[in-house]
Amino acid sequence: MKIIIAGAGDVGFHLARLLANEEHDLVIVDMDSEKLKYVANHLDVATIKGNSTSPSVLQDANISEADLLICATSSEDTNLLTAILGKRMGVKKTVTRISNLEFLLNRQQLGLEEMGIDEVVSPESLAAREISRLLKESAITDVYEFEKEQLSLIGINIDATDPLKNKTLRETTHLNPDLDFLTVAILRNNRTIIPRGDTKFELGDHVYYIAQPSGVDKVLKLTGKKSAEINSVMILGGSRVGFHTAKRLENKYKTKLIELDKEKCFDLADQLDHTLVINGDGRDMELLEEEGISNTDAFIAVTGNSETNIISCLMAKNKGVKKTIALVENIDYIHLSQNIGVDTMINKKLIAANFTFRYIRKGSVLSITSVHGVDAEILEFRVKENSKITKKPLKKLHFPYSAIVGGVIRNDKAYTPMGDFVFEPNDRVVVLSRMECIRKIEEFFK
Repeated sequence: MKIIIAGAGDVGFHLARLLANEEHDLVIVDMDSEKLKYVANHLDVATIKGNSTSPSVLQDANISEADLLICATSSEDTNLLTAILGKRMGVKKTVTRISNLEFLLNRQQLGLEEMGIDEVVSPESLAAREISRLLKESAITDVYEFEKEQLSLIGINIDATDPLKNKTLRETTHLNPDLDFLTVAILRNNRTIIPRGDTKFELGDHVYYIAQPSGVDKVLKLTGKKSAEINSVMILGGSRVGFHTAKRLENKYKTKLIELDKEKCFDLADQLDHTLVINGDGRDMELLEEEGISNTDAFIAVTGNSETNIISCLMAKNKGVKKTIALVENIDYIHLSQNIGVDTMINKKLIAANFTFRYIRKGSVLSITSVHGVDAEILEFRVKENSKITKKPLKKLHFPYSAIVGGVIRNDKAYTPMGDFVFEPNDRVVVLSRMECIRKIEEFFK
């Protein structure tokens, strides 16, 4: 596939990094020479310096032969115009990064497809959706659900009191007699490990499991984690992400939002129906205490300053808040969350890039999910008649070492597959795989 990416910022670069393993013909367009130089030094892709709204620049990128144009600059106007021009000049599909919620809510009434905009991606809205998902379980750092919650991917931190600490995976197998969960990945010192029998759990590890409903409770019990219900939420920052988050949460939780800008507070109060908007400095611990931080279940920091978000989450954690989520601009910060005490750090640009990547691949897999900080993807496949994966038991398939089958759903029943498991047509299979291995995995399901 020939793909043109307009914008070499965080969204464009991360997306190009994901796609570089897919053997696509990639071209990145940007006006910033330094950004393009960074891309060229790190990725094997073509770069063009210029404004993506220029027809001549798009012609240089061979827009008429392109299958997909991804408009991912930081300027909404540039993205919209680039998509419209690109479609007029012959590109087959366009994906456009936007911030204005009106485009998302009214895409049909506005006739975006007729204008040439096939798909819109809002980093702010996607970040709010991610935050809402992360609040489902306080003791778990990450949770992704498959097929009506019959299987879930969950993340757990190994702390000093964890019973699994310093034990190998093989030594803990007797703790899972019902085979209703499987350890699929360990994030350790920014390195992703696909665990095997002799892999040892260490202090500070961030461990990921794919579990059946009964297995989720068992994992929490085995790791000494206590689940607590989320009823109240405090949001720091009236940014677009803060607004979108409050809008999603206010009908489900008791929600407060703290914003320093007084005028913005008035605007937010007008737009939010069930959120208490407070004018004040969220870095002021006295203010947080006055607003009941000690009795708040979840604290979400989404100001424009990453350091403020991290520090305020640490302050909230120190006051007994069960769940903390910090929005960070620097993607490298995400790996720190497992070590410094913030439950989860998210980056809206990374989320947007991953969403766009799923959109590109949605024809070959049922779903694809990226896990924060983990150098691997969670893929969901449906087994076809005569697929390669149906020919032998799992242990004889020579499944790639950089991937692991985490769970199977068959006739609305979940299974944790062991070596003797034989796949059948119409099975839904959840696989964790490193990026470089995805193409090999797909071959098993064709």
